[in-house]
Amino acid sequence: MSFTLAIVGRPNVGKSTLFNRLVGKKLALVDDQPGVTRDLREGEGRIADLRFTVLDSAGLEEATDDSLQGRMRRLTERAVEMADVCLFMIDARAGVLPADMVFAEILRKKNANVILAANKGEGKAADATILEAYSLGLGEPIRMSAEHGEGMGELMDMLRPIYNDHEERAAADAPDVDVLVGDDDEDAPRIPTQTKPLQIAVVGRPNAGKSTLINQIIGEERLLTGPEAGITRDAISVQQDWGGVPMRIFDTAGMRRKAKVQEKIEKLSVSDGLRAVKFAEVVVVLLDVEIPFEQQDLRIADLAEREGRAVVIAVNKWDIEDEKQTKLKELRQSFERLLPQLRGAPLVTVSAKTGKGVDKLQQAIMRAHEVWNRRVSTANLNRWLVGMLEQHPPPAPGGKRIKMRYMTQVKTRPPAFVVMTSHPDMMPESYKRYLVNGLRVDFDMPGTPIRLFLRDQGDKNPYKDKKSSQPSRLSKHLKKGGSDR
Repeated sequence: MSFTLAIVGRPNVGKSTLFNRLVGKKLALVDDQPGVTRDLREGEGRIADLRFTVLDSAGLEEATDDSLQGRMRRLTERAVEMADVCLFMIDARAGVLPADMVFAEILRKKNANVILAANKGEGKAADATILEAYSLGLGEPIRMSAEHGEGMGELMDMLRPIYNDHEERAAADAPDVDVLVGDDDEDAPRIPTQTKPLQIAVVGRPNAGKSTLINQIIGEERLLTGPEAGITRDAISVQQDWGGVPMRIFDTAGMRRKAKVQEKIEKLSVSDGLRAVKFAEVVVVLLDVEIPFEQQDLRIADLAEREGRAVVIAVNKWDIEDEKQTKLKELRQSFERLLPQLRGAPLVTVSAKTGKGVDKLQQAIMRAHEVWNRRVSTANLNRWLVGMLEQHPPPAPGGKRIKMRYMTQVKTRPPAFVVMTSHPDMMPESYKRYLVNGLRVDFDMPGTPIRLFLRDQGDKNPYKDKKSSQPSRLSKHLKKGGSDR
């Protein structure tokens, strides 16, 4: 395992800027206003040949009550306890503040390895702060500019001894999607492992209970929650063996209608959530039982289907619903009517607060993942195609008969099929839907996205566009001066 580095400090000292530089991507939200980061964000950091896990944390504040700031502080303190080494950042322009002294004392008690960094240390104006930083009792400070990359060499030298005490952690790869298959492939889903866990994204509108649900799954208050809508701003991932299956679960920011996304921070949050959908295998669309299937819920589910991900619909806050049977019937009817492209996808009811129904959610996720990996042999497909053509032959637009001769599966994750046919550009969408719906029913693939491609089989008539080299009997007869009798 590689070591874990937690970046901590007061709000707006540049923690997320450094996090983005270390991971080499703009994963964490960055803005001039303080308090943008609220959750723990994890990434694979790198300086030259050093590779490690880096945690970006919420800004340390002196609040200790149950306010949003107080909960953010407790979450950051937990990151300090989890990490192998802490990088404590101060603002070299602002100088050492009383709050820095308080937090330095906390770090000395909670973590043995603390590195002090004076960020925004460009120019002579920061000289006084560098000297003053020694008073924190954390050793010699690194003079750093996270924005311009200054001080990275010094940080590498400080991390080298810690790196030598840990094995390098393999970087988590993006899930395999659109996997090519052949007839010799085994008809079985790929089994998640610790190195390649099953990737799950939990998405939904603000305040649907996404972070509460994930905390319930992992059994600890890892993600910040509360009554305020829109607390989560980054797509945070946690890894957990759930029901004996290694999974990486992404908690995403709530996605609202574009017209309501006004603040710069929330615009970045929504794009971050969309990115999480693309890197997931199974997407759990979490609905609020009091306001299910609103327009944004439908857009999120449709996005996941278009990205080719397995989808599970989970209805949260089921514990507060009185008329459960009536409500469940209404939900199923609305699901079939509003999301026909996901017909048959699992719909489960849960209570993130009490944990009821979470085991059924895990079973639904595994079922959706298994179907997403479904493999059908070419022989079975072509026998099935013959039956579908006999039951309902393709149309003949413009008098041209469309012939469908051969079918095979070319990919899984999601299942994708190719049919060799004449005039593929003339095939109506309604007939393609007829085939896709038949695949769902006959090969037990409910809810999963199915891709169907029609390819031109080429003309099999060797005499097309060729003039006959032999004259007809009639032309011979006329040349001899004969007449019709």
